[in-house]
Amino acid sequence: MRSRRTTLAVPGSNPRFIEKAQGLPADEVFLDLEDAVAPSAKEDARKSVVAALNEGDWSGKVRVVRVNDVETPWAYRDVIEVVEGAGANLDCVMLPKVRDASHVQWLDRLLTQIELAMGYEPGRIGIEAQIEDARGLAGVDEIAASSPRLETLVFGPGDLMASLNMRTLVVGEQPPGYTEGDAYHYILMRILTAARAHDLQAIDGPYFNVRDVEAFTRVARRSAALGFDGKWVLHPAQIEAGNEVFSPTQEDYDHAELILEAYEYHTTVEGRGAAVLGDEMIDEASRKMAQVIAAKGRAAGLTRTRRFEPPS
Repeated sequence: MRSRRTTLAVPGSNPRFIEKAQGLPADEVFLDLEDAVAPSAKEDARKSVVAALNEGDWSGKVRVVRVNDVETPWAYRDVIEVVEGAGANLDCVMLPKVRDASHVQWLDRLLTQIELAMGYEPGRIGIEAQIEDARGLAGVDEIAASSPRLETLVFGPGDLMASLNMRTLVVGEQPPGYTEGDAYHYILMRILTAARAHDLQAIDGPYFNVRDVEAFTRVARRSAALGFDGKWVLHPAQIEAGNEVFSPTQEDYDHAELILEAYEYHTTVEGRGAAVLGDEMIDEASRKMAQVIAAKGRAAGLTRTRRFEPPS
């Protein structure tokens, strides 16, 4: 599973931003051919994206291109030109405004045809699906099951807020007047549950007030607490905060690794199904919970500071 604590959006038509993104510590960078590119600039942006993927240094980053949605006249050329031109240096294609499973299946088939024609390994290029309106949210279970290429479900808050007629103009923020709880809780849990039911990652959408890092951090902590794997970032100032929020603390990471070691020892050496680690009871459920935290810590590059010592 790829690390996607922060997913940086970069306009595919802006060479300066593309160059700068290569040196930023985001886990994933997606070069955007959709909303960030004017219709008149889309053709040239494809060429810029292909050149950037082939010539840039994206070491340690997940390399993604967001194409236009399937109901536009640009989508098929986006996929063909980018994958034929730079498929060897591309990890995933992000598909926006996914409304039902057929959208993902269309992209899957087109990718397979290009891979076969170009001699690439069939199925290597993954898909990220954006859930951006009421119809997509209603069909999110079918979308999550639509293709073995699918790696992530991504919450697109701006379009979804508009689709639901939410009374707010700040993307990612609570609508004014909504004082009882979190207006996005159901949406986030709906996407997260569908993703986990099909072994996918779940990525929270962007927060548009890019210079308010404190507000970004507050919003990111909400989805991180639920179990999301990461969040879109729109500005370099958000990257450090996002990486920190979606990484376990050193204490939690060490604790998770200790649980895994202790449980392995007690079940295999002592033949017990439950045991005690310090003052804490651990069992199979503890092991599963610890696996999640340990995996995220390893992906974040954390190193252990404590080791389990079997009882004498």
